[in-house]
Amino acid sequence: MSPATGRSPFGPLSTALRLLLIMTVLLGVVYPLAMVGVGRLVAPAQAAGSLVLDGSGQVVGSALIDQAYLLPDGSPDPRYFQSRPSAAGDGYDAMSSGGSNLGPINPELVEAIRERRAAVAAFEGVAPGLVPADAVTASASGLDPDISPAYAALQVARVARERGLAEGEVRALVEAATERPWVVLPGQARVNVLRLNATLEAAR
Repeated sequence: MSPATGRSPFGPLSTALRLLLIMTVLLGVVYPLAMVGVGRLVAPAQAAGSLVLDGSGQVVGSALIDQAYLLPDGSPDPRYFQSRPSAAGDGYDAMSSGGSNLGPINPELVEAIRERRAAVAAFEGVAPGLVPADAVTASASGLDPDISPAYAALQVARVARERGLAEGEVRALVEAATERPWVVLPGQARVNVLRLNATLEAAR
């Protein structure tokens, strides 16, 4: 005890430790669990990770994270709608989210866009000038799961042909998968590629 005050010098320390313990439990345990509970109650699908299921009920991924649709040789699978290019790791790597950080006039980026435009045009059987911008540019995260309706429409003929479906049927699936911004909020229409491809598989 302090001879001047008659109080233990460890009093403030024990008070601080008790406060630390209380706040750790409240903010590190109680609050997170409460938020998880509210999330599951208000938005159960989003709280569970926005998982997308195939026709058999198996999880094929998260609607928030893009992925590649490739053949075993690494080339694009013509049966599926294709996503934007990705600069995340080796491509669509959720552990290495990020863009290329190349400026718009960087010669490396300009050449990459030129090559991508030629490749997409050849893959879809159209003129290079008809290839939308999002088909040749990666998103900032490299994991953006959405494409523009224009890019989705460009792929309809190829997907329908490869799957033996009528173009009108595939176009209707694209229209149903198109998400539009609320009237009072700015934004652009978009198509979630993972959800669209899962719908295609379910229709098959």
